[in-house]
Amino acid sequence: MADILLTGGSGQVGTALQRLSPPGWNIHAPGRAQLDLSDPDSVVSAVAARPWSAIVSAGAYTAVDTAESEVVAAWRANALGPAALAEAAAKSGVPIVHLSTDYVFDGSKSGWYLEDDPVAPIGVYGASKEGGEQAIRTACPRHVILRTAWVVSPDGGNFLKTMLRLGKERPALRVVDDQRGCPTSAADIAEAVCCVVERLMADAAAPAGTYHFVNEGEANWCEFARSIFADAAPFGWPQPTVEAIPTSEYPTPARRPANSRLSTARLCATFGLRPRPWRTATREIVEALARQG
Repeated sequence: MADILLTGGSGQVGTALQRLSPPGWNIHAPGRAQLDLSDPDSVVSAVAARPWSAIVSAGAYTAVDTAESEVVAAWRANALGPAALAEAAAKSGVPIVHLSTDYVFDGSKSGWYLEDDPVAPIGVYGASKEGGEQAIRTACPRHVILRTAWVVSPDGGNFLKTMLRLGKERPALRVVDDQRGCPTSAADIAEAVCCVVERLMADAAAPAGTYHFVNEGEANWCEFARSIFADAAPFGWPQPTVEAIPTSEYPTPARRPANSRLSTARLCATFGLRPRPWRTATREIVEALARQG
């Protein structure tokens, strides 16, 4: 039996991981009262609680806009917490898989982002997550950092669920069309994490480093919104008009990367993974939610 310590168990990926974990895994997902990422002593105590087979670091401060005014809280959870996790993992000889984000990039690249492209976060959230990446890299040799983007699932709060809710409330929606990325299923991320963790547990010499995982293909937010309603239409879901607008007409406290497209070539070559097309992955989520009404 493999004992896995999971932070962020109540988040989208953490929830999916507990639902989809392989036979033989015993996932421990302590709540904040038992493991508080903003408290290094709490992190160290959780890692010392038993001999873990691996650690999955999926917990984070993810309120992107609120982070602009809660800088210390964001850095504690996104950088200090992972630093404590990675240090404790290294001392215990345990591999760690850490989830990160497209927000470590500024979005100015015209093509797909590679793992070795220069990071240049444009907000507190991205900067704190990049700090967490550096902490993981420098503290624990047996690590995999998995960057992802535009995460959606039937659980928690996300763009897909927001669109379905607003579609019931409003006849017309205005959605940004000048930010491009890769809509990605939390369940698919969880399956990728399982694959990577299994490899790390089985092989002490397994490749470490930074990788990207997103579903195949790309879209802008407006295209994504329209696909959501198209997939929900057969279930009688309301079909609001979706108007394309520029980012300048939808100001937010935190700037978003205009380009969040992440290349998965390195992950595919190293771990043999083949991400599904985003339309297939997100349609599955839409249909599940639409059936629930």
